[in-house]
Order: sequence, then structure tokens, then C-alpha cells
Amino acid sequence: MDRDLREDERCAAYLKAVADPLRLRVLRALQVGPLSVSDLAELLEQEVGTVSHHLRVLYHAKIVRTRREGKFIYYSLSEEILRSDEQSRESVFDFGCCRLDVSE
Repeated sequence: MDRDLREDERCAAYLKAVADPLRLRVLRALQVGPLSVSDLAELLEQEVGTVSHHLRVLYHAKIVRTRREGKFIYYSLSEEILRSDEQSRESVFDFGCCRLDVSE
């Protein structure tokens, strides 16, 4: 498999993972800092199972990461793809093939 094809597949996986309105809301919520599934569910007024499913998709796409504290797992945005845009002072996701601004 050539390099361009691998890059295109990686980019498509990122875009597929964020191609859902609730997942975009999750990303916006996580911009303020790490949150647990229950925190996100309450904030977004969604069922815990629904939020958990969407976090799993984002986790497998390496857009979010996890940290365990006791019995709780906290989700945060992946620092590998989260970049600070110096001009606008906003955070953007840099997928390599494109950039996504999820600010409000």
C-alpha cells in the first residue's frame, strides 16, 4: 500500500468518526477539559449508553484519549491532533489532510 493511500484512509477514518452531530457536541464539550461519561451525558442531556457509544468511536479513531481515576474514566481530546490556531486563538483538529474547527 502506498503512502498516499494510507494517508487517505487515515484521514477518511477521522472524518467518518466526526461525521455525527452528537460526536461534534462531545468534542466541543471536551475542549474545556477532561470529563467522565456521566458528566458528558448530563451536560449533553443524553443517555450514558449513547454517549459511551460515541466516545468509543472517537477513542478508536484516536481523537480522544482516556485516563482512569479510581473507578472513573475521564475522556480528553488527543493532543496529537488538537492544535492551537495562533491567529484565531481557537483550537482546531489537524488530521493531516485537513483541519476542523469545532469552536462555537
